[in-house]
Amino acid sequence: MTVAAILSGKGHDTITVRSEVLLSEVCETLAKYKIGAVVVFDGKEAIEGIVSERDIVRVVGTQGDSALKLPVSNVMTKDVMTCTEENSVNEVMARMTQGRFRHMPVVKDGKLTGVISIGDVVKFKIAQVELEAEQMRSYITMA
Repeated sequence: MTVAAILSGKGHDTITVRSEVLLSEVCETLAKYKIGAVVVFDGKEAIEGIVSERDIVRVVGTQGDSALKLPVSNVMTKDVMTCTEENSVNEVMARMTQGRFRHMPVVKDGKLTGVISIGDVVKFKIAQVELEAEQMRSYITMA
């Protein structure tokens, strides 16, 4: 199965911010939409970075609440790992685990088409295992 299967279930909606937005505003956005990360765009819709709850905790932990007055460009992860809708779920799960991150933007032709989280991947994998188990039970009952 591919990333496209996950996005077909969860949708392609994304929440983004510009790099000059203050970290306090990013916190408000994360809380408002009940999400764990936002993609940071430059003025031309190119991915400039990603900022997650972990990024925020790290900077607040070292700089205190004054960090909330920083622009997100000072806090975001700049080396963003992305995937495409054609990537397999197993491949994306392995990359997230190896890189120790939980959110991955999905791109197509250089444009953002969605964001998947490790939670989305796990939910998809569980549903897949449950479906296979049900099919196996059905097969055994019919035999």
